[in-house]
Amino acid sequence: MSFLYKADPVRGAEWTRLFAAKAPDIPFHIWPETGSADDVRYLAAWVPPQDIAQRFPNLELFFSTGAGIDQFDLAALPPELPVVRMAEPGVVAGMVEYATMAVLALHRDLPTYIWQQRQANWAAHRVHPASKRRVSVLGLGVLGCAVLNQLRTLGFPLAGWSRTRREIEGVACYAGQAELPAMLTSTDILVCLLPLTQETRGILDSTLFQHLPRGASLVHVGRGAHLDHQALVDALEAGWLSGAVVDVTDPEPLPAGHPFWAHPKILLTPHIASMTQPETAVELVLDNIRRHEAGEPLIGLVDRTRGY
Repeated sequence: MSFLYKADPVRGAEWTRLFAAKAPDIPFHIWPETGSADDVRYLAAWVPPQDIAQRFPNLELFFSTGAGIDQFDLAALPPELPVVRMAEPGVVAGMVEYATMAVLALHRDLPTYIWQQRQANWAAHRVHPASKRRVSVLGLGVLGCAVLNQLRTLGFPLAGWSRTRREIEGVACYAGQAELPAMLTSTDILVCLLPLTQETRGILDSTLFQHLPRGASLVHVGRGAHLDHQALVDALEAGWLSGAVVDVTDPEPLPAGHPFWAHPKILLTPHIASMTQPETAVELVLDNIRRHEAGEPLIGLVDRTRGY
């Protein structure tokens, strides 16, 4: 019974050390070294190997090394193979930090002041209290709820939207496509934390932006394929949106000359909002292995019918 890691080798070295300390009875391998393929029971990867079923016939659990799974072709994985997202505390804490930073940056007009600094333009703009800035989150999973919980402490009026009905204290919750426009019309800063599915692909488009009040802004920390790049540029150029913080794009990295690189109303970061932390990731993986062996529910188990 062995564990195979196929992702960033630098972090893999940390996983090796942690497995040796916490689970010395489980042989640990870093791709492309696999040990005996027949012995591999557990695999953690950002992108899985090809022909996974034939290559590792006794595989029992497949872990994503990230919080999302849209980089996988689920149809290429054995249908009976459990797929587990990395719902570990380090990912959650990192996203809460980044989303809070981004909301505050837009709330306090940071893109404008960065641009003014480059122009040597000393000009103050009115400061609005958080209680007057309505923040809404698309996606009410673990990350979305954690972000809302932190933003609540800052005094923002909060709303959230998900495919199915949720109830969250202090948050006006909306559900389903029919209720999305109502939330958008009451939103000043929109945070996208949706999973990527066929239903959410391209959701951040001109139609959605038109439902937002003039002067609203966007924090995009979901997946790159949620966002229509041209629609965002058009909305910013028209003054309909006032600013955006974008951490995920499609493609990644952006090509040279892409308008996001130098746009005065966009703060762009290279998909760093949240990263898996080896210490807490290994703890979660080992807990799930224990749960699997005991026949208990897995933390972060993917529902293939939903795609997340």
